[in-house]
Amino acid sequence: MTRLKEYYMKKAVPELKDKFGYKNIMQVPRLSKIVLNIGLGEAITNPKAMESAEKDLTTIAGQHPVVTRAKKAIAAFKLRPGLPIGIMVTLRGQRMYEFFDKLVSIVLPRIRDFQGISPDSFDGQGNYSLGMREQVVFPEIEYDKVERLRGLEIVIVTTAKTDEEGRELLRSLGVPFRKN
Repeated sequence: MTRLKEYYMKKAVPELKDKFGYKNIMQVPRLSKIVLNIGLGEAITNPKAMESAEKDLTTIAGQHPVVTRAKKAIAAFKLRPGLPIGIMVTLRGQRMYEFFDKLVSIVLPRIRDFQGISPDSFDGQGNYSLGMREQVVFPEIEYDKVERLRGLEIVIVTTAKTDEEGRELLRSLGVPFRKN
């Protein structure tokens, strides 16, 4: 069992159960999955961009990414259905907890002028979205070998029913939210 999952079971579950008045521990919100996504509009003109981004995302997630393809044509972007336009990875179980622990304890503090993450990026159902401007904040990525800085989108999916429950779950797991 990972360090974070053990912490969740021993500390966060009783804390959340008391705060929201749940009768059963199965009602307590938990992490469901984490989805990492890199959009690669440049892949239309530069096929090597996909390989480079795929290598970076595999290194970050520890799991091979899936190529996402365009669903419809957009002439202004020279986009046709079926063209590769991004890559994504879905983490669950132990890999999800390990990635979340690394994100909270190592990656976020490495961001320059970090004041905390926005507490407002919830979707209404307790899921949280976070964008990173560059992949080099992850310790596995070697800055010298990076071909191009790319953004990364991280979506943390929880079983929480409301944003307040999701926010409290993430706060109890150590996510540093910014003071508004």
